[in-house]
Amino acid sequence: MQWTEELNELGAPLYLPDDNEVMRRLFGETKSPGQPSRPLPDLANTHREMRRKGVTLQLLWQEYREVHPEGYGYTQFCEYYHRFKKRLHPSLRQEYRAGERMFIDYAGQTIPIYDQDTGQITPTELFVAALGASNYTYAEATLSQQLEDWIGSHVRAFEFFGGITQLLVPDNLKSGVSRACLYDPDLNPTYQDMATHYNTAILPARPRRPRDKAKVESAVLIAERWIIAALRHRKFFSLGELNVAIRELLEKFNNRRFKKLPGTRFEWFRDMEVPALRPLPAAPYELALWLKAVVNIDYHVQVKGHYYSAPYRLIKEKVEVRLTATAVELIHRGRRVAAHARNVVVGGFTTIPEHRPKSHQRHLEWTPSRIIAWAGTVGPHCAAVVQWIIESKPHPEQGYRSCLGLLRLTKTYGNERVEAACRRALQFQTCSYRSIKSILATKLDAQQLDEDEPSAPAIEHENVRGRRYYN
Repeated sequence: MQWTEELNELGAPLYLPDDNEVMRRLFGETKSPGQPSRPLPDLANTHREMRRKGVTLQLLWQEYREVHPEGYGYTQFCEYYHRFKKRLHPSLRQEYRAGERMFIDYAGQTIPIYDQDTGQITPTELFVAALGASNYTYAEATLSQQLEDWIGSHVRAFEFFGGITQLLVPDNLKSGVSRACLYDPDLNPTYQDMATHYNTAILPARPRRPRDKAKVESAVLIAERWIIAALRHRKFFSLGELNVAIRELLEKFNNRRFKKLPGTRFEWFRDMEVPALRPLPAAPYELALWLKAVVNIDYHVQVKGHYYSAPYRLIKEKVEVRLTATAVELIHRGRRVAAHARNVVVGGFTTIPEHRPKSHQRHLEWTPSRIIAWAGTVGPHCAAVVQWIIESKPHPEQGYRSCLGLLRLTKTYGNERVEAACRRALQFQTCSYRSIKSILATKLDAQQLDEDEPSAPAIEHENVRGRRYYN
């Protein structure tokens, strides 16, 4: 202590050696227990290379030993790498191969757009998609989280990435997952159809398992900070204007350097993801709605008020309807059985001639004369109403549906009441299924009719064929 103070009086700087220097002066050069005695591998690059498809630690160790023959053995190489991984942020610890997964979710916050005339505020949703290996991120604003916006955002995300991953990992949003389940979730048919179009598969995150989608959770959090927060002082008057601003911020975000790893999201995407992504199809997916229907006796199914033909052999069979803006497809047991151009005329018929029945087939038994004869078993007035319905249509098959509905009323109300209702309908010239059903529901068939009141006059029209036409 005295020696040190004397030096200070002479103007010498105060110098106190640390423990390591004391040990070195006393015992000479020594290596601390944690200090490597051989060349260390580039652990950050090793972690990056592990994201490439087919790359293993064994392969990377062999390449390391080729450069450093005196380097560590495989076991110690793996030990150093696993120590390195533990020091990374938890969101980077999950190992995903390049081109393997795309994580999808919506941000919890919304971005407002304003109406220039009224000042009305419309909140918009922020769609976020992140690739598993590179964390390369896509984001856009949409007006809702409904099916049309959900599918459209996926299509634009695929175009942004320039390819398709092997798996899509969405949250359990209703637009994508109809019923969330830990073991066997039900996917929305339209979402599944889109995945089939892009040759990918859907693996929804398990309910209440946030680690399943940690990638996108992290991407959403960062997007809220770097996009939503950054735009909080700006006013947008259209969705397009907002998405232009988002795309500018997104480019800056993807080119930010990682804190604990070399490179940026874009560089990792360019070097690793792009070669591993599956190619885009020739045409983007067209939004399709999926409905269920039954082929009626007139071998047509009703879709949005219009009737489309199916092969007559599928009468009474259940089919799936794939409906797009331009087309209607009928699918039976996984096979497409009919395709039509979409028609929006309510009550109209679109029929392919080949779908009509041939001779000696079951559908030919349903002729106008047979239906009229069947109605005659209920009563003469019922037969007259059925004949009136058939003759009032440009094509008799178009009246089958109403006639069968009328005859089915006998199961609920009995033959006697249906016959009385038909008699009343004829007298008041209201010969339709809806009218007769209303008469029965309101019990008007029980009221006494005035026998002197004239019955419905005969129908005379150039398109009406008459009874003899069907004999």
